[in-house]
Amino acid sequence: MADELSPPGASRAGLWPVDKVVLSYFAICVVLIVVWWRSLPQAPWLLAGHALLTGILFFQIRVPNPTSWVFRNWYPTVYVSLCYREMSILVPAIRHTHADRWLADLDFRIWHANPTIWLERIYNPVLTEYLQIVYTLFVPAVILVGLVLWLQSRWAEFQSYTFLIAIGFLVSYLGYLLVPARGPRFLLRPLEHASLNGLWLFHHLQSTLDQLESAAYDCFPSGHTELTILALWGTRLISKRVFCIYFAYTLSIMFATVYLRYHYTVDVMAGVVTALVLIGISPWLYRTLQKRN
Repeated sequence: MADELSPPGASRAGLWPVDKVVLSYFAICVVLIVVWWRSLPQAPWLLAGHALLTGILFFQIRVPNPTSWVFRNWYPTVYVSLCYREMSILVPAIRHTHADRWLADLDFRIWHANPTIWLERIYNPVLTEYLQIVYTLFVPAVILVGLVLWLQSRWAEFQSYTFLIAIGFLVSYLGYLLVPARGPRFLLRPLEHASLNGLWLFHHLQSTLDQLESAAYDCFPSGHTELTILALWGTRLISKRVFCIYFAYTLSIMFATVYLRYHYTVDVMAGVVTALVLIGISPWLYRTLQKRN
């Protein structure tokens, strides 16, 4: 029955590498919830959420059905987004301080200036509008690479790409916990001499992102930088033309993170390093997890 529900040659047996990564991350979060139970009013709901999501995953693994193939390939998209929301609850409860001042001071030591303030001299409504759109399209841009591989029925490549992206997101969340920071647009606001203004969509897009991200401590490492580089790496599986488009997009988003005051430059550097490390180790890790079923 399982073979009838899957594309030809697709393996459905046991836990996939991405499943093991997600479940390992869940285990870490459950430990954190239990240890900081008294500091988390939402602890019972968070624990129940992890149990429910884990149960759904194991149901799809153990009881193949018409939804299993699509679910098992695409569920990380939903799960990692829920994990992001969870971090906005866990970080303030577990970490009662933030690293913004330390990151800003490190930036200043490197550049002998605050980069977000220094960039005020080149502010332009057209540039601001463009960069905000680029920054906002981050998640669709990452998903689009996987979607193209999916539509081309390149299952093995799709699954290895999904594995890389999932681990990229989850590693960045652990970084938020280790180095909690909200960004220069909050810490350095008293030093600003000019407000960011775009043309038509800037303020709407920015306020929408603020509502979606809540009061997240999500600066270090820069997930936008890290995941866009991972997506860029994935485009080599599609075509040189797509790779070139994503290369330009990656440069734009890295600049946007600082220009728009979302990140310190050290966040961006950390995002680059994290992406390169994951690109280097993910093939080995994927093969290792694939063998251990």
